[in-house]
Amino acid sequence: MTERKPPGMKTEDWVEAQIKRAQNQGEFDNLAGAGKPIPKLGEAHDPDWWVKDFIRREQIETDALLPVSVQLRKEKEQIPDKLRKMRRESEVRDYLQDLNKRILIQIRDATGAVVPVGTVDEEALVEKWLLDRPPANTRPAEPEQPPSARRSLWQRLFGA
Repeated sequence: MTERKPPGMKTEDWVEAQIKRAQNQGEFDNLAGAGKPIPKLGEAHDPDWWVKDFIRREQIETDALLPVSVQLRKEKEQIPDKLRKMRRESEVRDYLQDLNKRILIQIRDATGAVVPVGTVDEEALVEKWLLDRPPANTRPAEPEQPPSARRSLWQRLFGA
């Protein structure tokens, strides 16, 4: 803990005396970053540096910063990949209806950048999804087992 400033001494003189004493005791020797440039000091000033640093540090997906219409266009491009992962027709229809609903809301609420986004043809995409799907009965048939002699209740219960 540092000592208190003596009465009658100027604050600047007292601080300088503290710094000289620390230098003489070697407290400033071998500090981390000694002799190295201060990071980002030579770069041009960027008023949004803190936002960019936050996005990088927290690993935030930058697509969330795009206007909604651009996000919807990107999502429309990814429809085939998303549909490939879906298993039921009802799931595909629900997703496409939700996407169309969000697109219509964006068309009505055209604030900000206006990027044309059209709705998707739900029926055509469902048909394409159905054609791309393998048939449901592709499981190999189980070989039939020959009928065995009828077992008694005790044989069935005790596995004899």
